[in-house]
Amino acid sequence: MNINEFLSTLPQDVLKGEVEIPDRVLKKMFRLAGLRKSDVFCHLGCGRGNAVRLAAKMGVKKAIGVEPDARLAEEAKRNVSRLKNTGIAVSDLKDADISSATLVLFWSSDPELVDALVKKFRRSLKKGARVLTVWSPPGMMLPDKVDFPFFVCKKPFRYAASVRQQIQAVYKTKCIDFVAAWRLAEKFIDELGVVPQEYRRFVNMLQGMVIWINAWNMGVTCEDGVPPPVQSYLGILREFFQIDLSDMFTREPKDEAMAPDKMGCC
Repeated sequence: MNINEFLSTLPQDVLKGEVEIPDRVLKKMFRLAGLRKSDVFCHLGCGRGNAVRLAAKMGVKKAIGVEPDARLAEEAKRNVSRLKNTGIAVSDLKDADISSATLVLFWSSDPELVDALVKKFRRSLKKGARVLTVWSPPGMMLPDKVDFPFFVCKKPFRYAASVRQQIQAVYKTKCIDFVAAWRLAEKFIDELGVVPQEYRRFVNMLQGMVIWINAWNMGVTCEDGVPPPVQSYLGILREFFQIDLSDMFTREPKDEAMAPDKMGCC
């Protein structure tokens, strides 16, 4: 089973960044973003509306959710029906009216959607508006506030000239090694708190490898080749879980012998 086949067996809400974030985590994110009573809060891809409900209960001027899935949007409407100054719209995220928003929550791993919304943020949001994201800043933006895996970018937005510059701003390091990839995955899992304890080690292993491979493909790993720990975990995933990550490698190692398909692990 390759990685795409494996990912197709997972819940699509997890893959699309549509996991319902627990209230305690949302409160931490709102503190980082400086949520205030004068804010017009907008959650793009609001799912069942938990963030909209919590922002409204915390006293914002208005809390809006935009959800393209009509079934989820109906659940969100029921979730906020007893709260004033809330609204749920069924809309493609790229078509949503965000011109009045002062704080936007957005989380997606779809590059095309991210690019489209970054353009929308530049065009539609007013000066001083903040964009709150999970896992990474949107596009090549440089964050104003960081508490990994949460980021706040403020308009006028600043942009990195390179992936290395963004990594330096986000992670305070110029490159990602195996230990950093493992720890980033671990912190992400711990902070979100949505992975059951019995699956935590496996998800940490899988996500750590995906982080390192993505860093490798972008040329921002600290290692020149695939290090022994990465080789070992790639082998474990293949041997014991039938998950082959070798097709994720799009950049060949400098040392031909270190290529994943020649290490006997993938």
